[in-house]
Amino acid sequence: MKKDIHPDYKETTFTCACGAVYETKSTIDSRNIDICSNCHPFFTGKQKLMDSAGKVEKFKRRYGQK
Repeated sequence: MKKDIHPDYKETTFTCACGAVYETKSTIDSRNIDICSNCHPFFTGKQKLMDSAGKVEKFKRRYGQK
């Protein structure tokens, strides 16, 4: 590898709004993030389908659940 052309690879802390802290290595400094796997609705199982104007029922009628 060539010298002095690569960014520094250092320990970084990512802190979520829910309070979860992740230690990893990165080329960026410590960051605050809005959402992580501990609080994201998809991973927690609290995901809700937002049915606007009956689109879910329309999809089920069109393609059917066999």
